[in-house]
Amino acid sequence: MRIAILGAGQMARALGAGWSAAGHDLAIGARNPQQANDTAAHIGGTAYATTIPEAAAFGEAVLLALPVPALSAVLRAAAPHLANRTLIDCTNAYSPDSFAPGSPGFTLTESAVAERIAATAPDAYVVKAFNLCAAEVWSSPTRDFDGRPLAVPLCGDDPAALDTVASLAEDLKLRPIRAGGLAQTRYLEATSAFIVGLWFSGHDARAAFPPLEAAFAVPDGD
Repeated sequence: MRIAILGAGQMARALGAGWSAAGHDLAIGARNPQQANDTAAHIGGTAYATTIPEAAAFGEAVLLALPVPALSAVLRAAAPHLANRTLIDCTNAYSPDSFAPGSPGFTLTESAVAERIAATAPDAYVVKAFNLCAAEVWSSPTRDFDGRPLAVPLCGDDPAALDTVASLAEDLKLRPIRAGGLAQTRYLEATSAFIVGLWFSGHDARAAFPPLEAAFAVPDGD
């Protein structure tokens, strides 16, 4: 598959390297040409650096691996080429310096980034994915934790786009979980802020959630 990555930071490198190793062709588009070149060289394989519009035109699927404040400008540049594309949003709108020791955790500057992306690129098929973990997790070879494979929740409205992103997750040896439509993406973004805040506070977030076989509830009586 031809994949465009808009952005040249750590998420672009982590996900791009995995997809390149799986045999996909990648174009890296960034506002800074040197960063795009460096990221393409890091990814290797057939990855190459180009402009944002040219990368968007190349990709059958397009990954937005950008800081949230850069989204508007990048989407404007890529807009002519996003119709009928699967548009993967891995962003989180964390407030700068919102975490400090003793604070309640990260806060969001925007509660529904994926919905804004969908409104800005209405002819694209937006799927929220890969936003719960840092780039270092995606670049690590570890995919199994105590016998439980690492999973990636996916939220989006288009079944074919969800199929595409699920396949790309499986190429990274991850387990895709279809977690609802576009309206659910705001909850996935809020979950990221909450869970990452727990991790940065030194808490094991998994300890708050029992495994599936132990999770049950009995309806309350009248």
